[in-house]
Amino acid sequence: MRLPTAPAKDTLTRLAHPERIVPDETPAGVVALHLRRYAFAAPWCAGANVLDAACGVGYGTAYLAKDARQVLGIDVDSETIDYARSRYGAPNITFATMDAHALDVPDGELDAVCAFEMIEHVDHPEAVLMEFARVLRPGGTLVVSTPRARASTTRPDNPFHVQEWAPADFEVLLRTRFRTVELFGQRRKQTAAHRIAQRLDVLGLRRRVPALRSASRVLGTPPTEELTLSDIVIDRESLGKGSEIVAVCRDQIHP
Repeated sequence: MRLPTAPAKDTLTRLAHPERIVPDETPAGVVALHLRRYAFAAPWCAGANVLDAACGVGYGTAYLAKDARQVLGIDVDSETIDYARSRYGAPNITFATMDAHALDVPDGELDAVCAFEMIEHVDHPEAVLMEFARVLRPGGTLVVSTPRARASTTRPDNPFHVQEWAPADFEVLLRTRFRTVELFGQRRKQTAAHRIAQRLDVLGLRRRVPALRSASRVLGTPPTEELTLSDIVIDRESLGKGSEIVAVCRDQIHP
C-alpha cells in the first residue's frame, strides 16, 4: 500500500510542522491527539449521515463510521484519498477528492459535518463555512477545530497555515453562518509539577533536545508519544489554555 506524499515543504519544515498523520507510521500518542477530536464528535455522528472534511488518510472517517449511518470523507489530494480507500474502506464509507469551498453534496443532505484542523489551511474560510451550512439539514451540527492562537494572525509560525484565530475571533467567524456556537479547548492532562517545569523552560530546551521530552514521565505526565485518548481533555474550562479550539455549531444561517 503506497503512503501519500507529504505536502511540498523542505524536510526541516515538515518535521517542525507535521501536517499529515498516517497512523501506521506515527507514534500512538500523536495519533491520539488528533483522534480525540473525533471521539468528542462521535455523539453527534451516531446513526447520522456525516461529512469528514479534509479527512486525510481516513483514520478519523473510519472512527466515525463505527456508529454513523454513512460517512463521506473528502480531501483535495487524490493520492491521499486513494490511500484512504485502500486502508480504511468500509461499506458505510465513501472517500472522494473534493474541495470544501465547493462541495458536491446536495443542500440539507447531512446530519453532521466534522472539520478538524483544516479551516486554518483554506484561503476563504467564510466560503467553506457557507458550504458547511448549506449541506447540513435543519438541526444539523458542525464540529470544527483549529489551533488556538493567543492573538489572531494571518502570518502564523506554521507555514502550512493561512490564518490562525484567538477564541473570541474564531467565534465571530463561526457566527457568520451559525447562530449557536459553543467553544471548548483541547489539552493534554498534566501534573502541576510538569506545568511548572514547562514554564521554567524559557529557552525551549525540551523542544530542542529530544532526550528531555521523556523527562515529563518523571513528573507524572506521559510523554506525547505515549498519550492515550484518556490523557487528553476537551472541555470548556480548557479554552483559555488548550492547544486547540473545538467548536460545536448549530442553527445555520443561509444567504
